[in-house]
Amino acid sequence: MAKIGDIVRYLNSIGGGRITRIENNIAYVEEEDGFETPVLLRECVIVASGDMAEPRKATPAPMAAVSQPAKNAATPTPAAVSETDMEETPEGEKLNVVLAYEPAEIKHLNTTTHDVYLVNDSNYYLYFTYMTRADEATGWTTRYAGIVEPNIQVWLEEITTADLPSMDRVAVQYIAFKQGREFKLKSPGAIETKLDTSKFFKLHCFHDNPYFEKPVIAIDIVKNDIPQRAMILDSGRLEEGIRAKKAADRPARKPVKKHKSVNNIIEVDLHIAELVDSTRGLSNADMLNIQIDEFRRVMDANLNKKGQKIVFIHGKGEGILRQAIMKELNHRYKGHAVQDASFREYGFGATQVTI
Repeated sequence: MAKIGDIVRYLNSIGGGRITRIENNIAYVEEEDGFETPVLLRECVIVASGDMAEPRKATPAPMAAVSQPAKNAATPTPAAVSETDMEETPEGEKLNVVLAYEPAEIKHLNTTTHDVYLVNDSNYYLYFTYMTRADEATGWTTRYAGIVEPNIQVWLEEITTADLPSMDRVAVQYIAFKQGREFKLKSPGAIETKLDTSKFFKLHCFHDNPYFEKPVIAIDIVKNDIPQRAMILDSGRLEEGIRAKKAADRPARKPVKKHKSVNNIIEVDLHIAELVDSTRGLSNADMLNIQIDEFRRVMDANLNKKGQKIVFIHGKGEGILRQAIMKELNHRYKGHAVQDASFREYGFGATQVTI
C-alpha cells in the first residue's frame, strides 16, 4: 500500500508524482507542475519508496475544493491549472467527447457494478452536466455536474443494476472554453440519447475502445466538433406528436378480443401476429409498444379482481418482451405475485401474474 512520500504513477491514466497526504483512501499526488491531484489510493502504483526518493523542489500549491469525487484524475477549477503550460495538439482543436460505462467484473454482468466516465479528447475545458431519466418520468435527474480538463477522462459515478430502470435516457449538456489564451468559440451543446439498459447484461454489447483498457459501452457525445444527438427542446410535446403520427401510420390492430379463460386463469397471447393483421411498416420498437399496450390493457381491466390469475404468453426469443413486462410489474404494477407459468402447459415462454 502506498504511503506519504512514495513516488507513484496512476494505474488507469497518464501522470504521477509524490504522495503528499492521504485522507479517506484518497492520495493527494504532487505532480511536476507543483499542483496536487486527488487519486484513489488503490489507483496508485509505487515507482519508488518514500525512503529512497529524493525530495522535490516544487512547493505544493493549494487545491481548489472539488465538489465531486474523482476516481482516476482530479477535476480542478480552471484557476488551479496554468493553461499556458498545457501542450496542445492540432487534433485537439476539435471536440471529441465520449460517455462510457465500464463493468467492474465483465464475467459477472448480472451482478457487477459499472463505472461511468466522461472522456474529453480536446484542448478545451468542459463545464458539463450529466443527467438521466426513466421513460415514464417527466423530468431529468442530475447525476454529475462539474468540469473536466483537456485531454482527460473524469469518473462520474458507480452504478448498480438497481440504477438501470431510471436510466432509459441519458443527456449531457456542455460548454467548452480555454483559460489564459485565445481560442475559437464552440457552440454550447445539449445531447440526449436512448440508453438500451438491456445491453448491460449482454457480453457482446461491450466493445474495445481506444480510451479504455477494458471493453465498455461507449456513447459518442461529440465527434469532431459535431454533436451526435442534439437534444430536442420541448421534447414531451414532440414525442407525443411522433407517437400520434406512428399510430396513424401503423397497420390496423385486430379487434380487442376477450381472452381465453381456462380453470379461471386468463390466457393472453402477446405474440404480435395475435395483435395486428400485418407487421408491415412496423419497427421492433413499434411491435414492442403494441405488445406492452395490450399487457397494460389486460392488467388495468383486472386490477380490482383480487386472486385473479393471468398468464401472459410472450415466447422465449431474446427475452426483450419478458424484460419489458417485468419492468412494468416492478414499477407500474407493484405488489402482484409474479412467477413463471407452468412449463408443461406453456413451455419457457410465459409469465403468470396473480392480482
